[in-house]
Amino acid sequence: MAAAFIPSPSRGTWHLGPLPIRAYALCLVGGIILGVWAASRCYRRVGGRPGVILDIATWAVPCGLAGARLYSVITDYQLYFGAGRDWVTIVRIWDGGLGIPGAVAAGSLGAWLACRHAGVSPAPVAGAAAPGLAFGLAAGYWGNWFSQQVYGRPSTMPLAVEISPAHRVPGYENYATFQPTFLYECGWDLLVGVLVIWAARRFLPAGDRAFAGCLAGLAVGRYFTESLRIDPAYHLLGLRVSQWVMALVFTGAAGYLYLTRGKRAPDHTGGAAAGSGTLRPTSAAVPLAPGDCPPAQFFHVPGVSAPGMSGQICTGSAQSACNL
Repeated sequence: MAAAFIPSPSRGTWHLGPLPIRAYALCLVGGIILGVWAASRCYRRVGGRPGVILDIATWAVPCGLAGARLYSVITDYQLYFGAGRDWVTIVRIWDGGLGIPGAVAAGSLGAWLACRHAGVSPAPVAGAAAPGLAFGLAAGYWGNWFSQQVYGRPSTMPLAVEISPAHRVPGYENYATFQPTFLYECGWDLLVGVLVIWAARRFLPAGDRAFAGCLAGLAVGRYFTESLRIDPAYHLLGLRVSQWVMALVFTGAAGYLYLTRGKRAPDHTGGAAAGSGTLRPTSAAVPLAPGDCPPAQFFHVPGVSAPGMSGQICTGSAQSACNL
């Protein structure tokens, strides 16, 4: 049975000469790269130019990191302030302590500002970013395995994760294996990302609705894993504060989906005027790679059809072949 346990990592830091290479930071960077790549690929399928998402990411990623750290500092301020604490550790994001709700909120704000700055329609960007967000989070959660910071209640079930004595929560020193919440969140977020892509093909939602649906799905998974965690946290009416935040996110996203029910995306991605900033315009003249579909085909508009590069008409039953 012990062979089924997930072992604790032998080390979380390597050294390249005097330079420390932290696994948590590598997972964080890997998640960002994966998320931006997936979003860029999806955006191209909406008819957008390849470089637009990367330009937006230069706004969204720094804002997201700042928001993630701010959320962690606010909700766990006792870890950074008070007797024996050094507030300088606030800037040490490579050691862990990033709040996903803060990252999503601030990152979304940064992306919206980037779209406003360049005149890019935000809805297709949001729709493309939805699966990228889910996949990026799934990869980033593996940083918690290396840092051994986030895990659930003691468990002897298969796939329980071994936690070294130095990283066990006070009061649980005599337990060796725990619920692998990072693994649960990774699997759930991958599922959410796949479902968002499937829903985009099947139900043809507007981009903002796809993003709202993604947030609702992510909130459900995070609410569940938060209920398993045993690390110290503030509680309100018997629930961790993070669970209340996830409940609010889900309620807001579900409410938005209800209020915008039936809405579908326009047949274009929009874009900045030529020469106005680094984000380039996206119009019908944007060249498409072989097999790509024109903008109307990812978020389909009833009655609109256009030929793909290979000559097919992306409507009806042929449409799904032209999507992601």
